[in-house]
Amino acid sequence: MPDSPPDSAADLLDQVLNPLLDDFQESFERGVALLQACPEAVLSAPLQADLLRRLEQASAELRSARALRQAAPIPMALDMKVIQPWHQLVLEVWALSAARRRAP
Repeated sequence: MPDSPPDSAADLLDQVLNPLLDDFQESFERGVALLQACPEAVLSAPLQADLLRRLEQASAELRSARALRQAAPIPMALDMKVIQPWHQLVLEVWALSAARRRAP
């Protein structure tokens, strides 16, 4: 049975944004896990360290964004300027995953 339609714009925002934020968190966690077992032949140590730093920063930003949304007295979206770098990180995690699969 399909989900019922949202009762308000706030409900619609939550139905769209919450799964997206969950996907970001899952991708960031997957990226960290991939890096923990990533050989330098796939990605050099300095690049691994940089990606790890950016994943940890994005995870912290995501936690902050969730906390702000929960604390806000009115429904709150997220600016694309915030979300766009997260999308880029997801693409980098996908590329790392693909490179690890291709590696001997």
